[in-house]
Amino acid sequence: MAPRPHLVGERSVDPGEVPPDAEQDDLYVGGERSQEPHPNGTIVAKIGGSTLGEHDTTLKNIVELQKRGFETVVVHGGGKVITEWMARGGVRPKFVRGLRVTDAAVLEIVVAVLTGVVNKSLVSSIQALGGRAIGLSGVDGGMLRARPGDPDLGLVGREVSANPEPIKAVLAGGFIPVIAPVASRYSEDDTVEDSMLNVNADTAAGEIAAALNADRLVFLTDVAGVLDSSRRLIPRLTERQARSLMRSDVVAGGMVPKLEACLTALKHVEYAQIVDGRRPGALLDSLSGESVGTRVG
Repeated sequence: MAPRPHLVGERSVDPGEVPPDAEQDDLYVGGERSQEPHPNGTIVAKIGGSTLGEHDTTLKNIVELQKRGFETVVVHGGGKVITEWMARGGVRPKFVRGLRVTDAAVLEIVVAVLTGVVNKSLVSSIQALGGRAIGLSGVDGGMLRARPGDPDLGLVGREVSANPEPIKAVLAGGFIPVIAPVASRYSEDDTVEDSMLNVNADTAAGEIAAALNADRLVFLTDVAGVLDSSRRLIPRLTERQARSLMRSDVVAGGMVPKLEACLTALKHVEYAQIVDGRRPGALLDSLSGESVGTRVG
């Protein structure tokens, strides 16, 4: 893996914008371009339905990366579509700390929508653009496993772990794995149970990137990146700064699992990025060294 480039701080932050223990001089950076992943590197891209609009180029970018020789893995969410299908059934969604509360009835909808409607639509779109893709869920091949955790969240997996072998097999066949974040449920004695758990897609992406020793993890979301308390984009965060921002509640909601996933991935990944997936060419630009979104690590 190529060494990380050194980025020089551009300006400091006004007092009170970030927690006092954050490394403030480095929060806003610019100047040198980040290094591109090495040829034939592995890229994990997490995409959400909210970024896939009429003018979105994310799927085109993913196909382009495949044609360039990169091993590209897609992990997708689908919260908006799940909510729509829940509304059809008269089920009101609930969230705790940015994570969907999942009971048995909701889990049926989650599995059907994520592994069926959303996953196969993405595979179909990628193939229509000239790519080669195979749709999977985390249950397939024991790819994702988890145990139920916080009772407030219901059937939502914690202690998520990823088995990279099924993903590597798909990549070796020349296909893009498109992965729905549903996990096999494991008991406390580490035996597999005949049931599934809902897993946050950001969490799944972080674990998968770490298990694959990916070159890069990119979150394509519907905001510019991580914002400070004045709603300004923070171009770069160290691990310490990211943890500090989460403790201070400067970032909250759906950004929390993204930052947590970035920190998980950094154990094995050079660095992670959170970028605005609605921006044309955002994925390719983030990998070519353009200053887009927030770099973590």
